[in-house]
Amino acid sequence: MKRLLIVDDEQIVREGLQAIVSKNFPEIQIEDARNGKIALEKAITFQPELVLMDIKMPGMNGLETIQKMMEIDPHIKFIMITAYAEFDYAKSAMKLGVKDYLLKPSKASEVVKAVSRVMSKIKEEKKSKEKSLQQQTVLQKALTIVETDVVTQLLFDHVHEVHLEELVELLDTPMTSEKFVMSILLPHDSKSLYAEIKQRVRKIGSAWVGTLYGRQIPIIVFRKPDESFRSQAITLAREVLSVANTTDKEGWFIGIGNVCHSLDTIRQSYQESLIATKDSSLPVKYRFYSDIPVADTINKGYHSKKHESQLFDQIRNGQWQDISEEIIGIIEFHEKNGVHLLEAQQRVLEILWVASRVLNEIGVELDSPLYFVQINDFKQLRTESLHLLNQMKQSFIKYQNQVEDDTIKQVRQYIVENSHKQISLDGIAQKFKLSPIYISKLFKEQLGVNYITFLTECRLEHARKLMLDPEKSLKEVTFEIGYQDPNYFSKVFRKVYGVSPTEYRKSLLVAKTERT
Repeated sequence: MKRLLIVDDEQIVREGLQAIVSKNFPEIQIEDARNGKIALEKAITFQPELVLMDIKMPGMNGLETIQKMMEIDPHIKFIMITAYAEFDYAKSAMKLGVKDYLLKPSKASEVVKAVSRVMSKIKEEKKSKEKSLQQQTVLQKALTIVETDVVTQLLFDHVHEVHLEELVELLDTPMTSEKFVMSILLPHDSKSLYAEIKQRVRKIGSAWVGTLYGRQIPIIVFRKPDESFRSQAITLAREVLSVANTTDKEGWFIGIGNVCHSLDTIRQSYQESLIATKDSSLPVKYRFYSDIPVADTINKGYHSKKHESQLFDQIRNGQWQDISEEIIGIIEFHEKNGVHLLEAQQRVLEILWVASRVLNEIGVELDSPLYFVQINDFKQLRTESLHLLNQMKQSFIKYQNQVEDDTIKQVRQYIVENSHKQISLDGIAQKFKLSPIYISKLFKEQLGVNYITFLTECRLEHARKLMLDPEKSLKEVTFEIGYQDPNYFSKVFRKVYGVSPTEYRKSLLVAKTERT
């Protein structure tokens, strides 16, 4: 119900106005005040949407009362009803945003017309506010989708330069020149914790949270200039670990990669963060890549960290022959350098563990690699290691065979038909029961473009068709193609086509005129 307050020091005027409003607007709730002081109290208790205000009143005049009421609620609308027709009063009233100015004695029809006009304005503003809130809700949901997709594309693929700058701007995250990645390992069956972890990360600082795949969540963190790297990372790690709500952190672990200086090199920090999670049995449930013991690095030609990083792309690309040669090379290197068999066995197991983690991110579910027989010499170590690797290879091939040849065509068609909706890699992955990273990989291999590029092409092509209708505003076009920010749409459109949507539409109209 609408609320209206009548403020006038003359009772007969208040009663007359109330009678007019009640008769013509029975749905409006009405109260009155005989002076400015009472009107201010009513502004708090009654919370009127519209006030009929006299100017000349004892004590606080109408203009002063309006100023103070607007401090309480700037959305209140005012109609002045006064016997004073001086220009200065009217000018002051209009400066305060008064919607109408009526002279006493006012005709009933004038009062009804003024109230009706302002109430219509209030109704329009409420509708606009509700629509804006709905759009904000949709935008926040869209930004969450954008955030997880950008993280996926940055860590497992390359976001095309046409989109990265705009996507980063759209996310509106305070970025710094330095950033690093944290990889969170969760206990099994802990998907319900994802939303709370995301909330905790946002509470602490500037970061993008990736999607949950398997047990892993990658986070791109932006360095805070007023805090050390280690301090920031430890604070965030402890905040995430507090989600467990128990002293027993079994299954939890966080790996922290080194700082890098551009998004182009962020994949290196991600790989480092994943390698740092190798030994999740440590009492402290987080580990910096830089803290991995130097003993893990053997001189004279072999650098373990460097070789581990190279394995990531080989495993994702299914280069099993190269991986086999790498593992054989590692075993031979350790044997030639007189390394103890047990230490060499542990070293190879760590490499195989990295392989299992990378396969897990693709969507291939594997148990941690373990030798099921006692290793007695380097020859047996080589045989058993290749056997474990072959098991991984077969799991990878089996996973690929489960994906029918036309799956990518189905995914492609799904995106074409639903590009105007808030779809994401994660959502598509759930629909087709695939890993989002694997879908991204398929796109790049079979279509030659990444997911974000293809989705953008679909949306912009749809936009070009909609712009042929001169009755559609560019804002309407923006929402209809699946974007929630007209400025973002305009920037992406200009990047792709070299002109703004407005300029493009003008060229269409000119071409149409010339044809006719």
